[in-house]
Amino acid sequence: MSTESPLAALHQAAEAVRQELQVNAFDAAAVQRLADFIEAQRPGLKPEDRQGVITALGCFFGECLVQTFKGQWAAGPDGNTGVGIDGQHFFNPFYRVEQQLTHGLQESVAAFFASVPNRMAEKVQRKSWI
Repeated sequence: MSTESPLAALHQAAEAVRQELQVNAFDAAAVQRLADFIEAQRPGLKPEDRQGVITALGCFFGECLVQTFKGQWAAGPDGNTGVGIDGQHFFNPFYRVEQQLTHGLQESVAAFFASVPNRMAEKVQRKSWI
């Protein structure tokens, strides 16, 4: 049984992808490289490899969100792992990678990444009913 922390595993996976993509940082340029990489992989991705690819690339995308927008890895309200920003916003990078793998550039991780500042500027609506 591994004694490695889940956070360390996320960082290690993100770093491995960063090296594979040959980018120097976890920033917007790296996310664009990731989007291009996803598009290149989509046609030949085997179903049995899909979840592993989503996990690895999602770790990288999440780390880009963490470092660019000063977020932190967290568990969302539904228990999924993702990135929390400002205690108000929660983004699931694994879902975003899966969406681009499934739907192509219309669900690009780069377009989503570019939309994060606008999403953060929106007021979070609290439910007024129970």
